[in-house]
Amino acid sequence: MKFTLSWLKDHLRTKASVEEIATKLSAIGLEVESVEDPAAKLGAFRVARIVEAKRHPNADKLQIVQVEVEKGQPLFEVVCGAPNARAGMISVFAPLGTYIPGSKITLEKKPVRGVVSNGMMCSAAELELASDAEGILDLPAEMAEQVGARYIDAAGLNDPVFEVKLTPNRPDCTGVRGIARDLAAAGVGELKDEKTISGVEGGFDNPVEIKLDFAKDNADACPVFAGRLIKGVTNGPSPDWMQTRLKAVGLRPINALVDVTNYISQDRGRPLHVYDADKLKGAVRARLGKDGEKFLGLDGKEYGVDGTMCVIADDSGPLGLGGVIGGEASGSTDATKNVLIESAYFDPLRTASTGRKTGLVTDARYRFERGVDPESVLPGLDLATQMILKICGGKPSKATLAGKVPDTKRCIVFDLDRVEKLSGLALPVDEITTILETLGCVLVGEGKVFEVTPPSWRPDIHGSADLVEEVVRIAGIERIPATPLPRTSGIARAVLTDRQKRARKVRRLLAARGLVEAVTWSFLPKAQAEAFGAGATLVELANPISVDLAVMRPSLLPGLLTAVERNRNRGIADVGLFELGQAYRGEAPDDQFVAAAGVRAGTAGVSGGGRHWDGRAADVSVFDAKSDALAVIAALGIDASKAQITPDAPAWFHPGRSGTLRLGPKTVLAHFGEINPRTLAALDVAAPVVAFQVFLDAAPAEKKKSRAKAPLAQSDLLPVRRDFAFVLDRGVNAGDVVRAALGADKALISGVAVFDVFEGGALAAEGKKSVAIEVTLQPAAETLTDKDIEAIAQKVIADVKKATGGEIRS
Repeated sequence: MKFTLSWLKDHLRTKASVEEIATKLSAIGLEVESVEDPAAKLGAFRVARIVEAKRHPNADKLQIVQVEVEKGQPLFEVVCGAPNARAGMISVFAPLGTYIPGSKITLEKKPVRGVVSNGMMCSAAELELASDAEGILDLPAEMAEQVGARYIDAAGLNDPVFEVKLTPNRPDCTGVRGIARDLAAAGVGELKDEKTISGVEGGFDNPVEIKLDFAKDNADACPVFAGRLIKGVTNGPSPDWMQTRLKAVGLRPINALVDVTNYISQDRGRPLHVYDADKLKGAVRARLGKDGEKFLGLDGKEYGVDGTMCVIADDSGPLGLGGVIGGEASGSTDATKNVLIESAYFDPLRTASTGRKTGLVTDARYRFERGVDPESVLPGLDLATQMILKICGGKPSKATLAGKVPDTKRCIVFDLDRVEKLSGLALPVDEITTILETLGCVLVGEGKVFEVTPPSWRPDIHGSADLVEEVVRIAGIERIPATPLPRTSGIARAVLTDRQKRARKVRRLLAARGLVEAVTWSFLPKAQAEAFGAGATLVELANPISVDLAVMRPSLLPGLLTAVERNRNRGIADVGLFELGQAYRGEAPDDQFVAAAGVRAGTAGVSGGGRHWDGRAADVSVFDAKSDALAVIAALGIDASKAQITPDAPAWFHPGRSGTLRLGPKTVLAHFGEINPRTLAALDVAAPVVAFQVFLDAAPAEKKKSRAKAPLAQSDLLPVRRDFAFVLDRGVNAGDVVRAALGADKALISGVAVFDVFEGGALAAEGKKSVAIEVTLQPAAETLTDKDIEAIAQKVIADVKKATGGEIRS
C-alpha cells in the first residue's frame, strides 16, 4: 500500500515529520517497507535561468552558458552539451558537490575542454524523472519568478511517498483514510471529519436495470450491487493533482472516469468500476459464470469463466470478473458520454479463488479478498458521483440498489481488566476507551465492562482478545513491562532429551575423528532411492518440487555419496563427511528412523589423508568404516566387545568387505564396509569409498550412572601375555575365537587381540586357516604362578575348541 504525505494530510491533521510518521506506522503494525523522500534526492537542484549561451571555443557540440541561480547574485559559468540550451531558458541547475542520481556521479570542479564548469544544467533523465536525455529541462516561462527556489518545491514534487506492508487482516488500511485513522488513534494527529456529500441524487430513474441472479446457496457471492447513471459527461484527462498522486503510488493515469475510481480505491479502500452505458445491452446483473464463457479483459487478455466465478454480465455475456477485473468491451473511453458507476460487495473467498484461477493480481482483488467494508457500497457510489460531476460534468440518475448490505454488526462484552490480564500492560480506563472509539468502535456501558461494537471496516475483530490486541498495538508494545519468569530452583534443570544428548555426543565424536558434518536433502531421485531401498517401501511425494527430489530418502548414504563426488569435482579428492538425521522406510510413523552415517573417500582415513613425504597414504578400507561404527556405538554407551559382527550387510555394500553390528539376532545396530562398485556406478561416484550407518533408535537406552563414584580398580602387578595359534575351518570368524577366549576367565583375562592369520601351504589343501591370538592376563591380588597360568591357558584352549572347533597349532 502506497500513499504520499500530502494525501495522508487530506485525512489527518498533523505536524509530525516523515521520520516520526514512519516510526509510528511500524510500531502499530503497519510495517514501513520504504519511504521515498524527494527532498533527500533532489533537494539540491535549483530553478535557474540561462542569461547567455555561446559556443565552446574548443568543442563544436558544447556551449558555455551563464546561469542565474539567485537573483542579484553573480552568474555561474557552466559547460553544457544540451542542444536545446539557449539564452532566456528556464531550467534546472545543480551546484558543485551535488550527486546526480541519473548519472550516478558527484559534480566536481574540473575543466571541460579547457573551461571549468561550475555546475551542471540537468535533463529529466539525470533527475530520474523521465527517460528523455536529449536535452535539459525546459521549464515554463512563468517559472522565471521562482529562480533560486528548489526545483522540487516549484514543480510540486516535494511529496514523500510511504509504502507499508499490510497483513491480510487489515482491509481498512488498503485506503489512506484507514491508515490516517490508525495514526490518529496512536496520537500522531487528529482524524479529519469526512466531507459532506450532496447533490449526487438525480431527479430521474436509472434506465439501466441492475439485478442479482443467484441461487439461494450462492447468493453470498455478491449480496449487494449499487449503480448510478450519469448522462452527458465529458471524459478526458484527469486533473493534474490527481494524476500526480496516482503516478506517485505507481498507477498509470488513463482518463478522468477511470482515474476517479482508482483514486477512491486508494483513498478509501473502496474499489469501483465504470461502464460506458451506451455499450451495454439489457440489464446488468451479477451472477455465476457459465463454463465456456469468455471475455476480453481491460489488460487486453482473454479470460475463460467457470461456474465458481462471480461475473458481471449483460445480455451479450460477461462484462468482467466481479471484484477482479473489468472487460474491454464495456470500458470507458474519451468518447464516453453516458457512464454507469458500479459499487458492489463481493465475497472475499470467491474473489481470492477467482484471482488464483486466472492468475490476476489487481488492486480490486487485493482489496476485495481481504474484505472491503460492506457499508461503503452507497457512500462509495456517492463519492464517485460527486467527483465525476465536478471533473466531467453531466446529470446523475437516482441510485439503483439490488440486494441489501450484509449485516456484519456484532457485540462483544469486554472487561477492560482483560488488557492487563492478557498483556501485562496496565492502562487507565480513559486511554483504553479513547483508543477503541478512535478506531471506530462503539462502546456502551460504564465502569470497566462495556458492550463493544466493532466498525464494519474491521472484519478481523471477533472477541475480547482482539480488542486487547488493538489496545496494546496502539498504546505501544514497548510499554509492556519486562517481567522475568519465576525461578523454581537455583540450578537450572536439564532441557535436552536423551535422544538430543546422544545426537550431541555422536556429532562431537565424528567431528573429532576428522569427519566434516554435512546436511543433505531429505529428498532423492527415485533411481537413487531404489538403489538404497531394499526391504523398504519408498515414500514418493505427491507434489515434488523437482523430479530429482521426488522420493523421501531411505538412507543417509546417497546424499553423502553424491556430496563426496561434488567435492571431488571441485578438486577435493580425499574427503570424509558425516550426517545425523532422519530417513524413511515407509509411510507409517514408526518407519521414520534417526541414523548417523559417514563416508570416507580416497585416503581420508581415521589418521588423516593426502600425500606425505614418508610414503604414499593408504586408501580407505573396510576397517576405517568399522572403526567409525564401533566408536559411535561406544559413545552411545554400548560395550563394543559385546556387539556381534555378521557378514550380512545390505546389497549396496561390497559383499566381501562389509559387515553388520548386532546385539543379538534381531537388533541391528549398524552397517559398515566398502560401497558396492555397482552402487557407486549408479550414483556416478568413483571408488574407493567406505561408509557406515548407525541406527541411533535401535541402541538400548543408556543406563543411568550412580552418583557414587566406583572404587579405582588399578592393579600394581605386571600383566602376563600368552600367545595361542589355532587351526580352524576357513569359514570360522576370528571374532568367534576372540569372544571364546575372553569368556575363559572374565576375572583375569583383560584383553584378547588377533595378531596373525595364515592361510596356504598344507592348510590350504585341508580348507583350514591359522589364527593367532594374544591373551593378556591381569592379576589383581597376587602374582600368578606357572600353575595358575597353565590352568587358564588350558581353559582358553578348551573354550575356543568348544566354540569354534579349532585345535591348538603344533
